Amino acid sequence: MKMVSFTLKTGVFLGIIVVLVNSTSIQSNSGSYTKIPIDCGDIDIKKGSGVYMIYPRGSLDGFNVYCNMKVENVGGGWTVFQRRLNGAVDFYRGWDDYKTGFGTLEEEHWLGNENLHILTSQAEYQLLITMQDFTNAKFNIDDEAAKYKMTCSSYNGNVGDSLARQNGQNFITKDQDNDQDGHNCAKSFKGAWWYKACHSSNLNGQYLSGTHTSFADGVNWETWKGYHYSLKATLMMIRRKK
Repeated sequence: MKMVSFTLKTGVFLGIIVVLVNSTSIQSNSGSYTKIPIDCGDIDIKKGSGVYMIYPRGSLDGFNVYCNMKVENVGGGWTVFQRRLNGAVDFYRGWDDYKTGFGTLEEEHWLGNENLHILTSQAEYQLLITMQDFTNAKFNIDDEAAKYKMTCSSYNGNVGDSLARQNGQNFITKDQDNDQDGHNCAKSFKGAWWYKACHSSNLNGQYLSGTHTSFADGVNWETWKGYHYSLKATLMMIRRKK
């Protein structure tokens, strides 16, 4: 297992709980306050890893996420937004799927660019990537009007910085060509990512199970395994910077 890290740039109780937008606590009949989680950092680590409901500022109804509460050497409280495990889920999808998210939270999934934007807009977050067979940079995702542009910096890890080339780039899917290449990079490399012209990493590429003869269209991290090796498992998570 390799790890890479980056630093990425209420209501009233009346038998039911009403959550107001941008509120961070609720009051019970006893007058005590309970904090409403805006991300996995607000969930009690002792509860363990699993699916939890969070209410980020800017989210009307909240949404479920998978919280990783135990990561070797860096602790818990991580909100998972991407997981590759076995190739069971097709990641070669269009803009709308990547906007809203897909898959199963406990298994392979993408949380959704809109949810990522909402999360990373409320505070400064760190990005942690683990890759099997990657840890703290500034991470931020812009809104849809800005094509979910990604900003990251401050690489720290032992597998090489394959996100540097993608820094400041728009998100590209097979039906949204927002890159700087003459061709659609998502179509060329069978994925969806913050392509430039085109990539040094492609963690939403095809699940090709190790060495492959095709060029750069697998789950690739060029500075670690090159363009002809598709990784077995990846996990992308964010945590509020303290």
